[in-house]
Amino acid sequence: MRLTVMTDYALRLLMYVGQHPGRLCTIAEVARAYDISEAHLMKVTHQLGRAGFLETVRGKGGGMRLAARPAQIGLGAVVRAIEPDFGLVECFNPCNRCALTGHCRLTGVVSGALAAFLAHLDNCTLADLLHPQDPARTAAS
Repeated sequence: MRLTVMTDYALRLLMYVGQHPGRLCTIAEVARAYDISEAHLMKVTHQLGRAGFLETVRGKGGGMRLAARPAQIGLGAVVRAIEPDFGLVECFNPCNRCALTGHCRLTGVVSGALAAFLAHLDNCTLADLLHPQDPARTAAS
C-alpha cells in the first residue's frame, strides 16, 4: 500500500503547524521548510481546513493553525479525509472486472490488512509525531 503525495504533505503540514503553536504559519514557509510545491500545499490546506483539522486566516498577516490540540487530531481520521481511494486490489473497485470474484479469498485478506493499518493509525495522534520538547506536545498532555 502506498499513501498519496497529498496525504504525505497533509501529515507534514500538520506536523509543521503543530510545532509552531504560538503563531500562524504560512503556506510559503511550510513549502520552504520541506521544499515542496506551494500549489500542492494550498490544496492540502484547503482539504485540512474543510475537514476541521486546520483553521485558516485570510489576508495580510494570515496563515493557519491547528483547529484542535495535537492529541485530538487522529492520524487515521487525517488519512481517511485526504486519501481518495483505498481500493488496494481490483475487487475493491465498484467496476470490478476480476475473473476471480466470488472464488477468491484475496479480498478478505487485503481488507483485513487495510483495516489493521487504519486501526493502527486510529491509535496515533499528531502529538505522537511531534518532538517531546515541542510546546505543542507538552500542551497536548
